[in-house]
Amino acid sequence: DEHLRFVFLTGVSKFAKAGIFSGLNNLKDITLEMRYSAICGYTEKDLMETFSERIPSASLPLLSAWYNGYSWTGESVYNPFDILLYLDEGVYRPYWFETGTPSFLVTLLNKKPRNLPELDNLLAGEELLSSSDIEDVHPESLLFQTGYLTIKGETFAGSKRLYKVGFPNLEVKSAFSQLMLTSLTEKGNISANQVRLANLLSAGDMGGLKEVFHSFFASIPHDWYRKIQISGFEGYYASIVYAYVASLGYLVIPEDTTNHGQVDMTVQTSDGIWLFEFKVQGQTNRGENQKSPLL
Repeated sequence: DEHLRFVFLTGVSKFAKAGIFSGLNNLKDITLEMRYSAICGYTEKDLMETFSERIPSASLPLLSAWYNGYSWTGESVYNPFDILLYLDEGVYRPYWFETGTPSFLVTLLNKKPRNLPELDNLLAGEELLSSSDIEDVHPESLLFQTGYLTIKGETFAGSKRLYKVGFPNLEVKSAFSQLMLTSLTEKGNISANQVRLANLLSAGDMGGLKEVFHSFFASIPHDWYRKIQISGFEGYYASIVYAYVASLGYLVIPEDTTNHGQVDMTVQTSDGIWLFEFKVQGQTNRGENQKSPLL
């Protein structure tokens, strides 16, 4: 330690495994300090000043939807890796997400299931986003520390500060949803169901949607109904529908609050807006309490 003048660490998850006398205990964590929020990304001003000749102003809204949105209580930033590869290829793709498949995250989420829509609309305290025990890590904490979730805003419960957490942008939301689909369902029918879903939403075909939703649920291996522990199963069915819709790149708002109440899921396409409400109906079958979804 006596030879170190300045050390800056980034891109690492933080775990409480350092001993009480460890030198790493004297680090200052600046992750959630507003004055440093734009230190590790491109701001919109950076894009306009540095890449203005390469980025037409008309394309900024779509570029922002795909790669902007990372925030740590301050100014949001674009993913620089995505921006540089987009400028090179000129195609919207999940460049950052494709650098590695986070199989450890999928394994963790399978062990500690979460309602997938809720990941895009979380309220988390500072303890959830700080040091974690690697033996008992919260999926939400790990998703935040590895870049799959970001801070969307702040609120207070009395004197306690809470953070509104969700997916940063279209790249992460759609790619992560696609990844979870392969974990929640059988892989064979995913692409066909996605094509059907996109066509039906565009056509406003409610009858066809009922059929394709049945296809979603039919793709769930039978044995998983016993194994999945999401409370009441409602979250599991909602997760599958959410993953299918979000993987197509539509604007999806979970737990959408209006002056008339709260909508389980709002989906905005180029042709209209869809509102979804999820319910689970209990029924008895072979002496066991089974659940079936109503949509």
